[in-house]
Amino acid sequence: MSQISQQPPLIGSPTAPNTPPAAPAAAETIAYASPATPSARGGGRLPSPKPAGRRWMIYAVLLLGCAAFLVPFYFVVNGSLKTDAAVQAGDFITPATDPQWRNYPGALQRLGLTRRDPTISTAELPPGQAAEPASPADAAARQAADKAAADAALPRLAIPTFPALSNTVVITTLTIAGQILSCSLVGFGFARFRFRGRNTLFILMLSTMMLPAQVTMIPLFVLFKELRLIDTIWPLVLPAFFASPFFVFMFRQFFSQVPEELIEAARMDGASNWRIYWQFMLPLSGPVIAIVAIYTFLGSWNDFLGPLIYLNTKESGTLALALNAFRGQYGATDAHLLMAASVICMLPCVVLFFACQKYFVESVAQSGGK
Repeated sequence: MSQISQQPPLIGSPTAPNTPPAAPAAAETIAYASPATPSARGGGRLPSPKPAGRRWMIYAVLLLGCAAFLVPFYFVVNGSLKTDAAVQAGDFITPATDPQWRNYPGALQRLGLTRRDPTISTAELPPGQAAEPASPADAAARQAADKAAADAALPRLAIPTFPALSNTVVITTLTIAGQILSCSLVGFGFARFRFRGRNTLFILMLSTMMLPAQVTMIPLFVLFKELRLIDTIWPLVLPAFFASPFFVFMFRQFFSQVPEELIEAARMDGASNWRIYWQFMLPLSGPVIAIVAIYTFLGSWNDFLGPLIYLNTKESGTLALALNAFRGQYGATDAHLLMAASVICMLPCVVLFFACQKYFVESVAQSGGK
């Protein structure tokens, strides 16, 4: 005789016994507490708002730090608007009451960004260019004022020529392109390829950051001399195409965060490793590319030691070497023009900083936080 299994009656059905429903589990019990109670904050005390005095103290410290960094900029800009006698006297604090805007055309001429037309003599200067000496009793100040008055006529008698500026722009552009291409390619290899000794090679590459640049300076000079590349831009450009450990680290950190599923989907669609790198990974790494470009621009634009070693002629010099033309036997000559030239060379870096502030913040997150 087969025995038929009976299903338990449903709760609430007429045949179900009148048993009270089971109490909810302890894990499913939701405890509602007032936000003002300490239990809502994990049993701790409520955080008290910062007092107004403490906030003002923090702001005061930040303002003092900002002022400390802005003082050198103020000295340079203020000195560029004064006469040579005032700058030589060390008066950088007092604001310029009579701004000498003619210092900037003279600085452009000394930098090699403009030159005097040889067909026009100094005697043919337009009228009204008489010198205004800062101190009638000081002959040196009168001579400096006469020279500044002659420099004031340079924009009207100038032919534009840009050897130093063009050399700096070409070197900086090629260096940025080399760093982005080489560092992103090496970072992609360390992030997406599995091979024996990968971590060892990566640590070995990072350890080269502790090697001082002075150690490789002489061997590199001998190498480029044997290749007959001295007095060309290639000793300053070619090292950028062999990657930089810090930028490789940043690209590797970014590429490691891309989900592996996206890479596998691209491979299933028939994409090769080079196509994945060029059409997929590189466009995604826009923030890292911007960071690498910014830091490379700042380093290449302000580089002085490299051009000083490899560039010998004036035609192949950069802006950093052109600033060195203001140095005399006993120190800086025409210090007011040196200040104006420094402001001119510094403007691209200042504009770049204000235009790309968010990328400087992201660089900290890319290198350490992530």
